[in-house]
Amino acid sequence: MSRLLELRGNGRLSTEHVRLAAGALGVSERTVWRWLAAPVPGPGMVPGVRLARADRFVVTDEVRALLGLWRGNVSGVQRVLAERAARRSPPGAVPSLTTLRRAIRRDLSAGERAGLAGGERAARKHDVFLARPRGWRNEVWEADHVQAPVLVEVEGTVRRPWVTWFVDCATNTIMGVAVTAGSPSRESVLAALRAAVLREEPFGPQGGLPEKVRVDRGKDFLSKTVAAAFGALVVEVEDLPAYTPHLKGTVEGLNRAVESMFLAALPGYVRQPRPGRRPGQLKAEGLLGFEDFTVRLLGWVEWWNAVHQPAPLAGKTPLQAWAADPTPLREVSPEELWTFTLEDDGRIRVISTRGVRFRRRDYVGPWMTGQTGTGVRVRFMPHHDHRIEVFDAGTGRYLGPAEVADEASAEQIAAVRTARAARARKLKRDLSAAQRERYAAVTGPGKPERLGAVSAAEAGAELASTDRAVLSRLALPDLIPPAAAPPTWRTPPSLAVRTRLPLPTGTPDADVLSVPGTASAPDAATTADSETTGEGEPR
Repeated sequence: MSRLLELRGNGRLSTEHVRLAAGALGVSERTVWRWLAAPVPGPGMVPGVRLARADRFVVTDEVRALLGLWRGNVSGVQRVLAERAARRSPPGAVPSLTTLRRAIRRDLSAGERAGLAGGERAARKHDVFLARPRGWRNEVWEADHVQAPVLVEVEGTVRRPWVTWFVDCATNTIMGVAVTAGSPSRESVLAALRAAVLREEPFGPQGGLPEKVRVDRGKDFLSKTVAAAFGALVVEVEDLPAYTPHLKGTVEGLNRAVESMFLAALPGYVRQPRPGRRPGQLKAEGLLGFEDFTVRLLGWVEWWNAVHQPAPLAGKTPLQAWAADPTPLREVSPEELWTFTLEDDGRIRVISTRGVRFRRRDYVGPWMTGQTGTGVRVRFMPHHDHRIEVFDAGTGRYLGPAEVADEASAEQIAAVRTARAARARKLKRDLSAAQRERYAAVTGPGKPERLGAVSAAEAGAELASTDRAVLSRLALPDLIPPAAAPPTWRTPPSLAVRTRLPLPTGTPDADVLSVPGTASAPDAATTADSETTGEGEPR
Protein backbone atom coordinates (compact mmCIF):
# COMPACT_ATOMS: atom_id res chain seq x y z
CA MET A 1 0.00 0.00 0.00
CA SER A 2 2.85 2.40 0.68
CA ARG A 3 4.16 1.74 -2.86
CA LEU A 4 0.72 2.33 -4.39
CA LEU A 5 0.35 5.60 -2.50
CA GLU A 6 3.77 6.64 -3.71
CA LEU A 7 2.82 5.84 -7.32
CA ARG A 8 -0.41 7.77 -6.93
CA GLY A 9 1.48 10.76 -5.62
CA ASN A 10 3.81 10.69 -8.65
CA GLY A 11 0.86 10.31 -11.04
CA ARG A 12 2.05 6.90 -12.26
CA LEU A 13 -0.63 4.69 -10.62
CA SER A 14 -2.40 2.40 -13.07
CA THR A 15 -4.98 -0.39 -12.98
CA GLU A 16 -2.24 -2.93 -13.54
CA HIS A 17 -0.50 -1.83 -10.36
CA VAL A 18 -3.74 -2.20 -8.39
CA ARG A 19 -4.36 -5.66 -9.94
CA LEU A 20 -0.86 -6.82 -8.94
CA ALA A 21 -1.28 -5.55 -5.37
CA ALA A 22 -4.71 -7.17 -5.01
CA GLY A 23 -3.36 -10.53 -6.14
CA ALA A 24 -0.47 -10.32 -3.70
CA LEU A 25 -2.71 -9.34 -0.78
CA GLY A 26 -5.45 -11.85 -1.62
CA VAL A 27 -8.24 -9.25 -1.95
CA SER A 28 -10.25 -7.86 -4.82
CA GLU A 29 -9.25 -4.85 -6.90
CA ARG A 30 -12.27 -2.99 -5.57
CA THR A 31 -10.98 -3.42 -2.01
CA VAL A 32 -7.58 -1.97 -2.96
CA TRP A 33 -9.25 1.00 -4.64
CA ARG A 34 -11.33 1.55 -1.45
CA TRP A 35 -8.18 1.52 0.67
CA LEU A 36 -6.61 4.05 -1.64
CA ALA A 37 -9.69 6.28 -1.29
CA ALA A 38 -9.38 6.30 2.52
CA PRO A 39 -7.51 9.12 4.31
CA VAL A 40 -3.77 9.02 3.75
CA PRO A 41 -2.06 7.18 6.68
CA GLY A 42 0.95 8.39 8.55
CA PRO A 43 4.51 7.31 7.88
CA GLY A 44 5.58 3.76 8.60
CA MET A 45 2.33 2.05 7.53
CA VAL A 46 2.78 -1.73 7.28
CA PRO A 47 1.92 -3.01 3.75
CA GLY A 48 -1.09 -5.33 3.65
CA VAL A 49 -2.74 -3.91 6.80
CA ARG A 50 -6.19 -2.49 6.30
CA LEU A 51 -6.62 1.19 7.13
CA ALA A 52 -8.63 1.74 10.28
CA ARG A 53 -11.76 3.81 10.10
CA ALA A 54 -11.62 7.03 12.02
CA ASP A 55 -15.00 6.40 13.67
CA ARG A 56 -14.33 2.77 14.65
CA PHE A 57 -14.84 1.87 18.32
CA VAL A 58 -11.64 0.92 20.14
CA VAL A 59 -11.06 -0.52 23.61
CA THR A 60 -10.11 2.25 26.04
CA ASP A 61 -8.68 2.15 29.55
CA GLU A 62 -12.21 2.57 30.88
CA VAL A 63 -13.36 -0.56 29.05
CA ARG A 64 -10.33 -2.53 30.29
CA ALA A 65 -11.06 -1.52 33.89
CA LEU A 66 -14.71 -2.54 33.52
CA LEU A 67 -13.68 -5.88 32.02
CA GLY A 68 -11.51 -6.52 35.07
CA LEU A 69 -14.34 -5.48 37.40
CA TRP A 70 -16.88 -7.72 35.65
CA ARG A 71 -14.36 -10.58 35.23
CA GLY A 72 -14.61 -10.54 31.44
CA ASN A 73 -18.43 -10.27 31.25
CA VAL A 74 -18.91 -8.18 28.08
CA SER A 75 -22.68 -7.84 28.61
CA GLY A 76 -22.12 -6.30 32.05
CA VAL A 77 -19.57 -3.87 30.61
CA GLN A 78 -21.99 -2.83 27.87
CA ARG A 79 -24.76 -2.14 30.43
CA VAL A 80 -22.43 0.05 32.51
CA LEU A 81 -21.35 1.98 29.42
CA ALA A 82 -25.02 2.53 28.50
CA GLU A 83 -25.84 3.79 32.01
CA ARG A 84 -22.90 6.20 32.01
CA ALA A 85 -23.77 7.49 28.54
CA ALA A 86 -27.40 8.08 29.57
CA ARG A 87 -26.30 10.26 32.51
CA ARG A 88 -24.30 12.57 30.26
CA SER A 89 -25.77 15.73 28.80
CA PRO A 90 -26.28 15.34 25.92
CA PRO A 91 -26.41 11.50 26.00
CA GLY A 92 -23.33 9.91 24.45
CA ALA A 93 -23.04 7.16 21.89
CA VAL A 94 -23.06 3.60 23.17
CA PRO A 95 -21.49 0.70 21.25
CA SER A 96 -23.73 -2.27 20.65
CA LEU A 97 -22.95 -5.61 22.25
CA THR A 98 -21.74 -7.02 18.94
CA THR A 99 -19.50 -4.02 18.30
CA LEU A 100 -18.05 -4.21 21.81
CA ARG A 101 -17.26 -7.92 21.49
CA ARG A 102 -15.67 -7.39 18.09
CA ALA A 103 -13.50 -4.58 19.44
CA ILE A 104 -12.40 -6.65 22.46
CA ARG A 105 -11.41 -9.59 20.26
CA ARG A 106 -9.55 -7.25 17.90
CA ASP A 107 -7.77 -4.97 20.39
CA LEU A 108 -7.01 -7.41 23.22
CA SER A 109 -4.91 -10.52 22.96
CA ALA A 110 -6.06 -13.90 24.24
CA GLY A 111 -3.76 -13.54 27.24
CA GLU A 112 -5.14 -10.09 28.11
CA ARG A 113 -8.72 -11.31 27.88
CA ALA A 114 -7.93 -14.33 30.07
CA GLY A 115 -6.08 -12.16 32.59
CA LEU A 116 -8.94 -9.66 32.91
CA ALA A 117 -11.36 -12.55 33.43
CA GLY A 118 -9.32 -14.90 35.63
CA GLY A 119 -6.24 -13.07 36.88
CA GLU A 120 -2.53 -13.53 36.35
CA ARG A 121 -2.55 -17.33 36.51
CA ALA A 122 -5.14 -17.52 33.72
CA ALA A 123 -3.14 -15.09 31.60
CA ARG A 124 0.04 -17.09 32.14
CA LYS A 125 -1.46 -20.03 30.22
CA HIS A 126 -1.23 -17.95 27.04
CA ASP A 127 2.38 -16.86 27.58
CA VAL A 128 5.46 -18.23 25.84
CA PHE A 129 8.33 -19.31 28.08
CA LEU A 130 11.92 -19.89 27.19
CA ALA A 131 13.57 -23.19 28.08
CA ARG A 132 16.76 -23.10 30.12
CA PRO A 133 19.77 -24.95 28.74
CA ARG A 134 20.15 -28.41 30.24
CA GLY A 135 23.65 -27.90 31.63
CA TRP A 136 25.37 -30.75 33.44
CA ARG A 137 24.55 -33.06 36.31
CA ASN A 138 24.41 -31.52 39.80
CA GLU A 139 24.71 -28.04 38.33
CA VAL A 140 21.22 -27.00 39.50
CA TRP A 141 18.67 -28.79 41.64
CA GLU A 142 15.09 -27.73 42.22
CA ALA A 143 13.23 -28.46 45.45
CA ASP A 144 9.59 -28.29 46.45
CA HIS A 145 6.88 -29.54 48.81
CA VAL A 146 3.77 -31.12 47.29
CA GLN A 147 0.73 -32.42 49.15
CA ALA A 148 -0.36 -35.74 47.71
CA PRO A 149 -4.08 -35.72 46.71
CA VAL A 150 -4.50 -39.11 48.40
CA LEU A 151 -6.08 -39.84 51.77
CA VAL A 152 -3.90 -42.10 53.92
CA GLU A 153 -4.66 -43.71 57.28
CA VAL A 154 -2.25 -42.41 59.95
CA GLU A 155 -2.72 -43.78 63.49
CA GLY A 156 -6.49 -43.96 63.19
CA THR A 157 -6.92 -40.62 61.43
CA VAL A 158 -7.14 -39.75 57.74
CA ARG A 159 -4.49 -37.38 56.37
CA ARG A 160 -2.99 -36.23 53.10
CA PRO A 161 0.78 -36.77 53.28
CA TRP A 162 3.36 -34.31 51.99
CA VAL A 163 6.27 -35.18 49.70
CA THR A 164 9.54 -33.21 49.67
CA TRP A 165 12.02 -33.90 46.91
CA PHE A 166 15.09 -32.61 45.07
CA VAL A 167 15.31 -33.01 41.28
CA ASP A 168 18.35 -32.61 39.03
CA CYS A 169 17.47 -30.18 36.22
CA ALA A 170 19.95 -31.60 33.69
CA THR A 171 18.85 -35.25 33.83
CA ASN A 172 15.36 -35.15 35.48
CA THR A 173 16.69 -37.53 38.15
CA ILE A 174 14.92 -37.55 41.52
CA MET A 175 17.91 -37.12 43.81
CA GLY A 176 16.19 -37.49 47.18
CA VAL A 177 12.69 -37.72 48.62
CA ALA A 178 11.14 -37.49 52.09
CA VAL A 179 7.51 -38.24 53.03
CA THR A 180 5.78 -36.54 55.98
CA ALA A 181 2.48 -37.65 57.47
CA GLY A 182 1.67 -34.12 58.60
CA SER A 183 2.68 -30.66 57.50
CA PRO A 184 6.28 -30.47 56.27
CA SER A 185 8.96 -28.54 58.12
CA ARG A 186 12.67 -27.82 57.94
CA GLU A 187 13.19 -31.37 59.22
CA SER A 188 11.60 -32.67 56.00
CA VAL A 189 13.97 -30.55 53.92
CA LEU A 190 17.02 -31.78 55.81
CA ALA A 191 15.94 -35.43 55.54
CA ALA A 192 15.37 -35.12 51.77
CA LEU A 193 18.69 -33.29 51.41
CA ARG A 194 20.60 -36.10 53.13
CA ALA A 195 18.89 -38.67 50.91
CA ALA A 196 19.81 -36.58 47.84
CA VAL A 197 23.48 -36.06 48.70
CA LEU A 198 24.39 -39.54 49.95
CA ARG A 199 25.26 -42.18 47.36
CA GLU A 200 25.19 -45.12 49.73
CA GLU A 201 22.36 -47.61 49.94
CA PRO A 202 19.46 -47.18 49.96
CA PHE A 203 19.86 -43.75 48.31
CA GLY A 204 22.42 -44.28 45.49
CA PRO A 205 23.80 -44.35 42.93
CA GLN A 206 22.83 -40.72 42.23
CA GLY A 207 24.08 -38.16 44.71
CA GLY A 208 26.78 -35.62 45.46
CA LEU A 209 26.58 -31.91 46.20
CA PRO A 210 24.91 -29.50 43.77
CA GLU A 211 26.22 -26.08 42.85
CA LYS A 212 22.83 -24.37 43.19
CA VAL A 213 19.36 -25.16 44.52
CA ARG A 214 16.24 -23.30 43.36
CA VAL A 215 13.36 -22.76 45.81
CA ASP A 216 10.31 -20.50 45.66
CA ARG A 217 10.25 -18.60 48.96
CA GLY A 218 9.19 -21.59 51.04
CA LYS A 219 9.69 -20.77 54.70
CA ASP A 220 11.09 -24.26 55.37
CA PHE A 221 13.69 -24.00 52.60
CA LEU A 222 14.68 -20.50 53.76
CA SER A 223 14.85 -21.25 57.50
CA LYS A 224 18.05 -20.58 59.42
CA THR A 225 18.76 -24.28 59.90
CA VAL A 226 18.46 -25.13 56.20
CA ALA A 227 20.39 -22.00 55.20
CA ALA A 228 23.19 -22.94 57.62
CA ALA A 229 23.29 -26.47 56.17
CA PHE A 230 23.53 -25.20 52.60
CA GLY A 231 26.15 -22.66 53.65
CA ALA A 232 28.28 -25.31 55.35
CA LEU A 233 28.07 -27.45 52.21
CA VAL A 234 28.89 -24.41 50.01
CA VAL A 235 25.67 -24.70 48.01
CA GLU A 236 24.08 -21.55 46.57
CA VAL A 237 20.34 -21.11 47.19
CA GLU A 238 18.41 -19.22 44.50
CA ASP A 239 15.27 -17.75 46.02
CA LEU A 240 12.72 -17.37 43.23
CA PRO A 241 9.79 -14.93 43.42
CA ALA A 242 6.59 -16.30 44.90
CA TYR A 243 3.88 -17.75 42.64
CA THR A 244 6.22 -18.24 39.68
CA PRO A 245 6.09 -21.99 38.97
CA HIS A 246 7.42 -21.45 35.43
CA LEU A 247 10.80 -20.47 36.90
CA LYS A 248 11.28 -24.01 38.32
CA GLY A 249 9.55 -26.04 35.67
CA THR A 250 11.47 -29.28 36.31
CA VAL A 251 10.08 -29.92 39.78
CA GLU A 252 6.65 -28.52 38.86
CA GLY A 253 6.52 -30.96 35.95
CA LEU A 254 7.41 -33.76 38.36
CA ASN A 255 4.57 -32.68 40.68
CA ARG A 256 2.10 -32.99 37.80
CA ALA A 257 3.61 -36.25 36.56
CA VAL A 258 3.43 -38.05 39.90
CA GLU A 259 -0.29 -37.32 40.16
CA SER A 260 -1.25 -38.41 36.67
CA MET A 261 1.15 -41.38 36.46
CA PHE A 262 0.92 -42.76 40.00
CA LEU A 263 -1.32 -41.10 42.58
CA ALA A 264 -4.49 -41.09 40.45
CA ALA A 265 -4.62 -44.91 40.55
CA LEU A 266 -4.30 -45.24 44.34
CA PRO A 267 -7.27 -45.83 46.65
CA GLY A 268 -8.26 -42.64 48.40
CA TYR A 269 -7.48 -40.33 45.48
CA VAL A 270 -9.47 -37.19 46.32
CA ARG A 271 -9.84 -35.83 42.77
CA GLN A 272 -11.44 -38.93 41.30
CA PRO A 273 -14.67 -38.10 39.38
CA ARG A 274 -17.68 -39.58 41.17
CA PRO A 275 -21.31 -40.08 40.11
CA GLY A 276 -23.97 -37.83 41.54
CA ARG A 277 -24.01 -34.19 42.40
CA ARG A 278 -21.96 -34.49 45.57
CA PRO A 279 -18.55 -36.15 45.88
CA GLY A 280 -18.70 -39.49 47.59
CA GLN A 281 -17.39 -39.96 51.11
CA LEU A 282 -14.32 -42.17 51.16
CA LYS A 283 -14.32 -44.97 53.71
CA ALA A 284 -11.34 -45.26 56.02
CA GLU A 285 -11.16 -49.05 55.77
CA GLY A 286 -10.34 -48.87 52.05
CA LEU A 287 -7.41 -46.46 52.42
CA LEU A 288 -3.72 -47.21 52.38
CA GLY A 289 -1.66 -47.04 55.53
CA PHE A 290 1.15 -44.50 55.72
CA GLU A 291 3.82 -47.20 55.54
CA ASP A 292 2.23 -48.83 52.50
CA PHE A 293 1.88 -45.45 50.77
CA THR A 294 5.55 -44.65 51.41
CA VAL A 295 6.66 -48.03 50.03
CA ARG A 296 4.64 -47.53 46.86
CA LEU A 297 5.85 -43.95 46.39
CA LEU A 298 9.51 -44.93 46.78
CA GLY A 299 8.93 -47.76 44.31
CA TRP A 300 7.52 -45.28 41.79
CA VAL A 301 10.55 -43.00 42.33
CA GLU A 302 12.82 -45.95 41.55
CA TRP A 303 10.77 -46.68 38.39
CA TRP A 304 11.00 -43.03 37.34
CA ASN A 305 14.79 -42.99 37.69
CA ALA A 306 15.60 -46.43 36.24
CA VAL A 307 12.81 -47.31 33.77
CA HIS A 308 10.94 -44.19 32.61
CA GLN A 309 12.32 -42.42 29.53
CA PRO A 310 11.32 -38.72 29.46
CA ALA A 311 11.09 -37.19 25.99
CA PRO A 312 13.88 -34.57 26.54
CA LEU A 313 16.41 -37.34 27.32
CA ALA A 314 16.19 -38.88 23.82
CA GLY A 315 15.51 -42.49 24.80
CA LYS A 316 17.53 -42.54 28.04
CA THR A 317 16.33 -43.01 31.58
CA PRO A 318 17.23 -40.31 34.12
CA LEU A 319 19.82 -42.58 35.76
CA GLN A 320 21.39 -43.44 32.41
CA ALA A 321 21.66 -39.76 31.53
CA TRP A 322 23.06 -39.00 34.98
CA ALA A 323 25.67 -41.81 34.78
CA ALA A 324 26.71 -40.85 31.22
CA ASP A 325 27.58 -37.30 32.29
CA PRO A 326 31.37 -37.08 32.89
CA THR A 327 31.11 -34.13 35.26
CA PRO A 328 33.09 -34.87 38.49
CA LEU A 329 31.11 -35.11 41.71
CA ARG A 330 31.52 -33.30 45.01
CA GLU A 331 30.86 -35.82 47.75
CA VAL A 332 30.73 -35.60 51.53
CA SER A 333 30.97 -38.33 54.15
CA PRO A 334 27.81 -39.41 56.00
CA GLU A 335 29.29 -38.24 59.32
CA GLU A 336 30.02 -34.73 58.04
CA LEU A 337 26.65 -34.54 56.33
CA TRP A 338 24.88 -35.59 59.51
CA THR A 339 26.75 -32.89 61.44
CA PHE A 340 26.02 -30.15 58.91
CA THR A 341 22.31 -30.94 58.68
CA LEU A 342 21.66 -30.62 62.42
CA GLU A 343 20.43 -27.51 64.18
CA ASP A 344 22.63 -25.81 66.79
CA ASP A 345 21.09 -23.55 69.42
CA GLY A 346 24.45 -21.78 69.96
CA ARG A 347 24.69 -22.32 73.75
CA ILE A 348 27.43 -24.02 75.74
CA ARG A 349 26.21 -26.48 78.35
CA VAL A 350 28.00 -28.48 81.04
CA ILE A 351 27.56 -32.20 81.64
CA SER A 352 26.28 -32.66 85.19
CA THR A 353 25.58 -35.77 87.23
CA ARG A 354 22.11 -35.81 85.64
CA GLY A 355 23.40 -35.54 82.08
CA VAL A 356 22.89 -32.61 79.68
CA ARG A 357 20.05 -30.20 80.40
CA PHE A 358 18.30 -29.20 77.16
CA ARG A 359 14.87 -27.60 76.88
CA ARG A 360 13.97 -28.45 80.48
CA ARG A 361 14.82 -32.11 79.95
CA ASP A 362 17.74 -34.26 81.00
CA TYR A 363 19.53 -36.24 78.27
CA VAL A 364 21.95 -39.02 79.10
CA GLY A 365 24.21 -41.41 77.19
CA PRO A 366 26.57 -44.24 78.17
CA TRP A 367 29.60 -42.29 76.91
CA MET A 368 29.02 -39.59 79.58
CA THR A 369 30.68 -41.69 82.29
CA GLY A 370 33.60 -39.69 83.63
CA GLN A 371 32.68 -36.59 81.56
CA THR A 372 31.04 -34.54 84.33
CA GLY A 373 32.00 -30.87 84.09
CA THR A 374 32.82 -30.97 80.36
CA GLY A 375 31.53 -28.07 78.30
CA VAL A 376 29.48 -29.28 75.32
CA ARG A 377 27.30 -27.98 72.51
CA VAL A 378 24.06 -29.62 71.47
CA ARG A 379 22.96 -30.28 67.91
CA PHE A 380 19.59 -31.80 67.12
CA MET A 381 17.19 -32.64 64.34
CA PRO A 382 14.20 -30.26 64.42
CA HIS A 383 11.13 -31.74 66.14
CA HIS A 384 13.03 -34.89 67.18
CA ASP A 385 12.95 -34.33 70.94
CA HIS A 386 13.84 -37.89 71.93
CA ARG A 387 17.52 -37.62 70.90
CA ILE A 388 20.27 -35.02 70.66
CA GLU A 389 23.86 -35.08 69.39
CA VAL A 390 26.54 -33.75 71.74
CA PHE A 391 29.83 -32.12 70.62
CA ASP A 392 32.80 -30.84 72.59
CA ALA A 393 32.47 -27.07 73.04
CA GLY A 394 36.20 -26.43 72.70
CA THR A 395 37.31 -28.72 69.89
CA GLY A 396 34.01 -29.41 68.14
CA ARG A 397 34.69 -33.15 68.34
CA TYR A 398 31.62 -35.38 68.23
CA LEU A 399 31.10 -37.05 71.61
CA GLY A 400 27.98 -39.14 71.06
CA PRO A 401 24.19 -39.22 71.17
CA ALA A 402 22.02 -38.69 74.23
CA GLU A 403 18.48 -39.86 74.90
CA VAL A 404 15.77 -38.46 77.17
CA ALA A 405 16.46 -39.68 80.72
CA ASP A 406 12.87 -40.18 81.88
CA GLU A 407 10.90 -40.75 78.68
CA ALA A 408 7.24 -41.60 79.03
CA SER A 409 5.96 -44.98 77.92
CA ALA A 410 4.08 -45.48 74.68
CA GLU A 411 0.81 -45.93 76.63
CA GLN A 412 1.30 -42.64 78.48
CA ILE A 413 2.11 -40.78 75.27
CA ALA A 414 -0.99 -42.22 73.60
CA ALA A 415 -3.15 -41.19 76.58
CA VAL A 416 -1.76 -37.65 76.49
CA ARG A 417 -2.43 -37.36 72.77
CA THR A 418 -5.99 -38.63 73.24
CA ALA A 419 -6.61 -36.09 75.99
CA ARG A 420 -5.19 -33.27 73.87
CA ALA A 421 -7.37 -34.26 70.92
CA ALA A 422 -10.50 -34.35 73.10
CA ARG A 423 -9.67 -30.93 74.53
CA ALA A 424 -9.10 -29.52 71.04
CA ARG A 425 -12.44 -30.90 69.83
CA LYS A 426 -14.27 -29.42 72.81
CA LEU A 427 -12.62 -26.05 72.30
CA LYS A 428 -13.56 -26.12 68.62
CA ARG A 429 -17.20 -26.85 69.49
CA ASP A 430 -17.25 -24.03 72.04
CA LEU A 431 -15.76 -21.54 69.60
CA SER A 432 -18.17 -22.59 66.86
CA ALA A 433 -21.14 -22.19 69.20
CA ALA A 434 -19.93 -18.76 70.31
CA GLN A 435 -19.49 -17.51 66.73
CA ARG A 436 -22.67 -18.99 65.29
CA GLU A 437 -25.08 -16.13 64.73
CA ARG A 438 -28.40 -16.26 62.89
CA TYR A 439 -30.16 -13.32 61.27
CA ALA A 440 -33.69 -12.95 59.98
CA ALA A 441 -34.30 -13.02 56.22
CA VAL A 442 -35.48 -9.71 54.73
CA THR A 443 -37.31 -8.88 51.50
CA GLY A 444 -36.55 -5.18 51.55
CA PRO A 445 -33.97 -2.68 52.79
CA GLY A 446 -33.50 -2.65 56.53
CA LYS A 447 -31.10 -3.34 59.38
CA PRO A 448 -30.10 -6.96 60.08
CA GLU A 449 -32.18 -8.54 62.84
CA ARG A 450 -30.32 -11.00 65.02
CA LEU A 451 -32.30 -14.09 66.00
CA GLY A 452 -32.19 -16.01 69.25
CA ALA A 453 -34.43 -15.18 72.22
CA VAL A 454 -32.91 -15.17 75.73
CA SER A 455 -34.99 -14.81 78.88
CA ALA A 456 -34.02 -12.42 81.65
CA ALA A 457 -33.34 -15.34 84.01
CA GLU A 458 -31.07 -17.05 81.47
CA ALA A 459 -29.17 -13.82 80.81
CA GLY A 460 -28.72 -13.18 84.54
CA ALA A 461 -27.49 -16.72 85.19
CA GLU A 462 -24.97 -16.59 82.33
CA LEU A 463 -23.65 -13.17 83.37
CA ALA A 464 -23.36 -14.32 86.99
CA SER A 465 -21.39 -17.41 85.96
CA THR A 466 -19.12 -15.23 83.81
CA ASP A 467 -18.53 -12.80 86.68
CA ARG A 468 -17.73 -15.64 89.07
CA ALA A 469 -15.29 -17.12 86.59
CA VAL A 470 -13.52 -13.78 86.12
CA LEU A 471 -13.34 -13.11 89.86
CA SER A 472 -12.09 -16.62 90.55
CA ARG A 473 -9.20 -16.02 88.13
CA LEU A 474 -8.36 -12.71 89.75
CA ALA A 475 -8.58 -13.93 93.37
CA LEU A 476 -5.42 -14.90 95.21
CA PRO A 477 -5.73 -18.24 97.03
CA ASP A 478 -3.43 -17.10 99.86
CA LEU A 479 -4.99 -13.66 100.37
CA ILE A 480 -5.21 -12.74 104.12
CA PRO A 481 -7.53 -9.88 105.09
CA PRO A 482 -5.72 -7.04 106.90
CA ALA A 483 -5.98 -7.04 110.70
CA ALA A 484 -7.21 -4.10 112.74
CA ALA A 485 -4.66 -1.35 113.39
CA PRO A 486 -3.09 -1.24 116.87
CA PRO A 487 -4.74 1.24 119.27
CA THR A 488 -1.45 3.16 119.63
CA TRP A 489 -1.46 4.27 115.97
CA ARG A 490 -2.34 7.83 115.18
CA THR A 491 -4.99 8.47 112.57
CA PRO A 492 -4.82 11.54 110.28
CA PRO A 493 -7.75 13.91 110.88
CA SER A 494 -8.59 13.84 107.15
CA LEU A 495 -9.32 10.09 107.39
CA ALA A 496 -11.23 10.27 110.64
CA VAL A 497 -14.99 9.57 110.55
CA ARG A 498 -17.61 10.04 113.25
CA THR A 499 -18.63 6.69 114.60
CA ARG A 500 -19.58 5.17 117.91
CA LEU A 501 -16.81 3.00 119.25
CA PRO A 502 -17.25 0.42 121.98
CA LEU A 503 -15.50 1.72 125.07
CA PRO A 504 -14.10 -0.32 127.94
CA THR A 505 -16.44 -1.52 130.63
CA GLY A 506 -17.35 1.23 133.08
CA THR A 507 -16.71 4.07 130.59
CA PRO A 508 -19.74 6.11 129.53
CA ASP A 509 -20.61 6.03 125.83
CA ALA A 510 -19.52 9.03 123.85
CA ASP A 511 -19.40 10.16 120.23
CA VAL A 512 -15.82 10.41 119.14
CA LEU A 513 -13.98 10.93 115.85
CA SER A 514 -12.18 7.81 114.76
CA VAL A 515 -11.48 5.48 111.89
CA PRO A 516 -12.63 1.86 112.06
CA GLY A 517 -9.88 -0.28 113.47
CA THR A 518 -7.97 2.68 114.98
CA ALA A 519 -7.84 4.45 118.31
CA SER A 520 -10.17 7.36 118.98
CA ALA A 521 -8.97 10.98 119.03
CA PRO A 522 -9.15 11.38 122.83
CA ASP A 523 -7.28 8.13 123.33
CA ALA A 524 -4.61 9.33 120.95
CA ALA A 525 -4.29 12.62 122.79
CA THR A 526 -4.10 10.85 126.10
CA THR A 527 -1.44 8.59 124.67
CA ALA A 528 0.51 11.58 123.43
CA ASP A 529 0.35 13.32 126.84
CA SER A 530 1.47 10.24 128.70
CA GLU A 531 4.40 9.34 126.47
CA THR A 532 6.75 10.44 129.27
CA THR A 533 6.82 9.25 132.86
CA GLY A 534 6.79 11.36 135.95
CA GLU A 535 10.55 11.29 136.05
CA GLY A 536 10.70 12.87 132.58
CA GLU A 537 12.18 9.72 131.02
CA PRO A 538 10.65 8.42 127.82
CA ARG A 539 8.70 5.24 128.10
